[in-house]
Amino acid sequence: MDITCFDDLLQAARLQPEPQRLLFVFATSSVPDDATPAQKASHARGEGGELTPLLCVDKTPAELMDFAGLVRESRQTGQDWQVMFVAAMADQSAYLPDNKDVDQAFQRMTQMIKYGTVGSLMAFDRDGDPLVFGAA
Repeated sequence: MDITCFDDLLQAARLQPEPQRLLFVFATSSVPDDATPAQKASHARGEGGELTPLLCVDKTPAELMDFAGLVRESRQTGQDWQVMFVAAMADQSAYLPDNKDVDQAFQRMTQMIKYGTVGSLMAFDRDGDPLVFGAA
């Protein structure tokens, strides 16, 4: 299945033979204080910058209707994000009420974002459109 928008990802997760848990890390984009004028101008055009993780949320596909609902929920946090990263894992919550795997996965995801090694994560913009990093 081609993932052309967030709702495609949600549908794919619902079709998996094992129940899935979707892991979301919402991040903001900024430039460092010592950025050059060219870097600041590039960032103002929506290019470049540094990504900083803001919030982590895990949901089952059944807990989400669509991308718009997730965005509405994220607004309630008061955090302004530009990029949402997503990973999926088999949902073990029925077996492990205190799922340490989710916490470890979030730690890995936030480290990947901080170091710019996000190639294995799906990323979406505020409109639910996929993002590709490092593509020219």
